[in-house]
Amino acid sequence: MTSAPRRLAGHRTRREVGAAFSSRSWQRPTAHERAGMQDDVVLDMGWGRLVFGQTFDDLSGVLAALRAEESGRRDICVYPWDPQVLVGMAPDELFIDPSFVYRLPLHRYRPREEVIRGVFVRTVTSAAEMERINELYSRAGMVIGDAATMWRNHRTRTFTYLVAEDTRTGQVIGTVTGVDHQLAFGDPDGGASLWCLAVDAQDAPAGAGEALVRVLAERYAARGRAHLDLSVMHDNRAAIALYRKLGFSRISAVCVKRKNPINTPLFAAPPPGLNELNPYARVIADEALRRGIRVEVTDAEFGELRLALGGRSVLTRESLSEFTSAVAMSRCDDKRVTRRIMDRAGVRVPRGAVVADGADAGARQLLADCGAVVVKPARGEQGKGITVGVRDEPALERALALAVQYCPDVLVEELVAGDDLRVVVIDHRVVAAALRRPAEVVGDGRQDVAALVRETSRRRQRATGGESSIPLDDATAEVVADAGHTLDDVLPRGERLRVRRTANLHTGGTIDDVTDRLHPDIAAAAVRASRAIGIPVTGLDFMVPDVAGPEHVFIEANERPGLANHEPQPTVARFVDLLFPETRGASR
Repeated sequence: MTSAPRRLAGHRTRREVGAAFSSRSWQRPTAHERAGMQDDVVLDMGWGRLVFGQTFDDLSGVLAALRAEESGRRDICVYPWDPQVLVGMAPDELFIDPSFVYRLPLHRYRPREEVIRGVFVRTVTSAAEMERINELYSRAGMVIGDAATMWRNHRTRTFTYLVAEDTRTGQVIGTVTGVDHQLAFGDPDGGASLWCLAVDAQDAPAGAGEALVRVLAERYAARGRAHLDLSVMHDNRAAIALYRKLGFSRISAVCVKRKNPINTPLFAAPPPGLNELNPYARVIADEALRRGIRVEVTDAEFGELRLALGGRSVLTRESLSEFTSAVAMSRCDDKRVTRRIMDRAGVRVPRGAVVADGADAGARQLLADCGAVVVKPARGEQGKGITVGVRDEPALERALALAVQYCPDVLVEELVAGDDLRVVVIDHRVVAAALRRPAEVVGDGRQDVAALVRETSRRRQRATGGESSIPLDDATAEVVADAGHTLDDVLPRGERLRVRRTANLHTGGTIDDVTDRLHPDIAAAAVRASRAIGIPVTGLDFMVPDVAGPEHVFIEANERPGLANHEPQPTVARFVDLLFPETRGASR
């Protein structure tokens, strides 16, 4: 039997990691351990509440707090003692979150020696930035928060909201939130916690997440806090690798949550094939599961699902469902037919000519009259075979040769100046509008254009599950040449260079939400178009000189728009509303 280690009178020793009672998931804290700590502490984070289990003297109080969770919010009980007993008190209501809790002892933290290039981390400076934070949450599939609550929190020292800026563009591309436990409830362990790390996977420079975590850790180390804790899903390998790299290690604490619709994927077994779906089908499956709708993956590679509730089921392929008739689908499929329908409905279309069986006289005349045209296959999708900005007959011949590889009939239209606008209409209501921009790269003063294209393409692929990438081909080289550069040129830091002509997302295009700025005339034209086609879900493309103005020219209709591209607008929720209107109250 060993004796207890000798302790010198008046000499304070630092608690070893694991000795803090917040690091264990068993045994109620003693009265001595809880001395000076506030009781029954619950913090409103805007997206839900943090219930600090160690501050409750009785587990029935924790259960009552979790039962007070509001609809559409995700409350989290952290550091509950005897969590298995807590869940056993209401097993039909509660579950232990399948996440790990990691801790960084701040006295052991070592700052990075070199600065992370392209990223500047700072404190949030305005209430408006909370909306940008919500956009990042939405893109990451997280529950968005109440911006007013978040701003009130930020005006106290208990909460710290940080954002990361891309120094090349000045855009906010990441965020993280910190909670100071010492200030929140007089934590005897002197800890702090990290929440809601979110980075724009499409646009953020490499290392943005690491920069956010480091700055937060350094802020709390400067305050003299003992440790920084966080909760991370058990299968988030990339995040876990980052945290381990920074010195975090696992502790035995757990989190407990309620069995609400938002949390369904965490406590109910996922349907087979769910993880094999592309992002456009996955968001629909996730929304259905959140509402208690049964999901069967009938063909993961095709993005096909069968959604069922009660005695009724609906077959979908991404945003295309049995609600779309074969006639409506065929009207969208053939751009010549779509043009005629729009023209009859009073929606302006560009001047055009059809090339069939090599008869291109009409196309040549249109080019002579307009000066510049767009050449596209009469049938096709994802921007394949399209050439934008044809200005002479040799270029026309090349564009026609490309287009006929995808469809024997080719549509040639006048090149309309303006921005590429996508309007999503569901159940003949405008749900989202976004400007689609061709792929571009941003110079860093070090890499050549080709390297920037490859780097940006990798980010697009990661952000879209491989659905979007920028081809490094002759078309890209031609666009770069038209801008006065070559693929070997090194762009100055911050300089933007467009590398594709079309704004198609599959070739690396980006999308900016402009729903709140959409002019009523354009919205009315979109609804008129959807009714003329007779289609319940569609993505309508317009060219507009100004999204806030009334001028617009219709380009084409898509019977299967990518709903995942339009966060933070509730496109997926409205789609599931259409299929199962009885579940509308369950949408977040």
